[in-house]
Amino acid sequence: MIVELAQYLAAFLVLAGAGFSLIAAIGVLRLPDLYTRLHAASKAGAIGAGLIFLALAVVSLDGAVILRALLGIVFLLLSTPISAHLLARAAYRCGEAPTAATTVDDLK
Repeated sequence: MIVELAQYLAAFLVLAGAGFSLIAAIGVLRLPDLYTRLHAASKAGAIGAGLIFLALAVVSLDGAVILRALLGIVFLLLSTPISAHLLARAAYRCGEAPTAATTVDDLK
């Protein structure tokens, strides 16, 4: 009974993670400039991958796999915003201009 419930929960988490990853991919394709694309990829992509890691932790019965999945989530949550910030800052310093719809430019 509990194993079946864990499988249903894991299936829901995988579908939710795939949905967030799809939203991130659509955002990368449809958004107008590098900065908004980075925002979509870093936020929705990290949540999607984190939900898939969580599904792996739920369905696994091995403590080592659960620990690795949880450490993967922590690593994603720590590294994704930092790397997106560094990429955006490097692009800004190299002269990549934001779209005209961006009204606030705090770095000027």
